[in-house]
Amino acid sequence: MTTLLPVITLLAVITLGLLITRIATVALMLTGMSRELARFQARSAFVGVGFTTSESERVMEHPVRRRIVMLLMLLGNAGFVAAVSSLIPVFLSATGGESMLPFLGRLVWLGGGLVLLGAIAMSKWIDRQLSRAISWALQRWTRLDVWDYPSLLHLSAGYMVSELKVEPGDWVAGKTLAEIRLGDEGVQVLGIRRVDGDYVGAPIGSTYIRKGDTLIIYGQMEQLAELSGRTAGMNGDVAHEERVEELQRTIEEQERTRRDAPGNGETNEDEAAPEPQQNG
Repeated sequence: MTTLLPVITLLAVITLGLLITRIATVALMLTGMSRELARFQARSAFVGVGFTTSESERVMEHPVRRRIVMLLMLLGNAGFVAAVSSLIPVFLSATGGESMLPFLGRLVWLGGGLVLLGAIAMSKWIDRQLSRAISWALQRWTRLDVWDYPSLLHLSAGYMVSELKVEPGDWVAGKTLAEIRLGDEGVQVLGIRRVDGDYVGAPIGSTYIRKGDTLIIYGQMEQLAELSGRTAGMNGDVAHEERVEELQRTIEEQERTRRDAPGNGETNEDEAAPEPQQNG
């Protein structure tokens, strides 16, 4: 058992590292990040590689994400030292006069343990159960931002948040939000990132759109794709009016379907309304 102690220690360190990155992944998801991006950022911060500049800026702008990543970096450095210190005795004994049989036995135990940990880490069922438990614990004992932004914005129902870089000749360039009336065609401008780096959150109708600005827009995928290619001039104005009429028809159709649906609990307004009383 003593000869296997370095192997057991190393496997325990790796298991702890996997658990830490899993907790960090769920914590980052609770701040609004997607699962894939949260997993990548957690593993990158823990091992200290692959943490690109553009993605790190987005993480560092969020105070909660910044604390999570800083803690991951600290624990990652400590875990690396512990892993190296546990791995050295496994190979050092083979060069110190020990027979090869115990050394090969350690390698077999180490390889088997790594395979088992890999299978556990790749198990979708274990991932779901562990993520659910971690999510409950984080929401119970921490104050993380627990909004599920993809669900709130119905991103799985054909809606999306996208960036629109305003180029010369674009239909939206050189106009105010009140002039282009994107809301009338079902597109909302959540924010504007100026060329100089300033950010305008929740812009109002008088907000002016300059060439080189980047609009953060929300709407259906088809609408955003059409808007990104819309050019200035008569064609752009006609496309805008067509989108407005299309949205209006959709709303009217949905309202008509809702009224005609059986068991909606609504009564005919003409039949339910009481007769007005005459003033004497």
